[in-house]
Amino acid sequence: MTSPVSLSPAQAAARLAEFTVIDVRAPGEYASGHVPGALNIPLDRLSEAVPALKSAAARGSLLMVCASGVRSTRACDILAAADIDAMTLTGGTSAWAGEGRDLDHPAGARATWPMERQVRLAAGSLVVAGLLAGARFPAARWISAGVGSGLVFSAVTNTCGMAAALSKLPYNRAPRSGAGLDETLHALQN
Repeated sequence: MTSPVSLSPAQAAARLAEFTVIDVRAPGEYASGHVPGALNIPLDRLSEAVPALKSAAARGSLLMVCASGVRSTRACDILAAADIDAMTLTGGTSAWAGEGRDLDHPAGARATWPMERQVRLAAGSLVVAGLLAGARFPAARWISAGVGSGLVFSAVTNTCGMAAALSKLPYNRAPRSGAGLDETLHALQN
């Protein structure tokens, strides 16, 4: 499989009207600010969206976006396996905002930490807890070893089980007033 085409924020901004922009972050991350016009389809729900994305891709180019570009590259790989062409935004919304470009913020949305930061907090906390508990209960050090092993596996496979678990937490879910996945898929097919 070949690497997806990557666009810099400047290149994407110049052609933004040509794209159907899909943000693959968790709904809470999306609600805290996204590329203007982006629709939210979380990476863990992307397989459900393949038929709608195929329909949207037949009408124009898809631009996949996340916080840093890692999840959007993974999304492009998933879509390529389904014979759907998509591009990714290099550096994600972080690079987009870093270049001074505006992000859309839905009314009433609360800020949520980016998933990468949430994973670092959870993993670091578990490692420290394992080491501290290990001073009294030596077997607790296995918690730290397990988290470390999980991080190595995550890096080697470019996946993250902890991020998948954290995305299920209430603060990472879409606000009740926001469009759900069904509405997004319906919009893509029209």
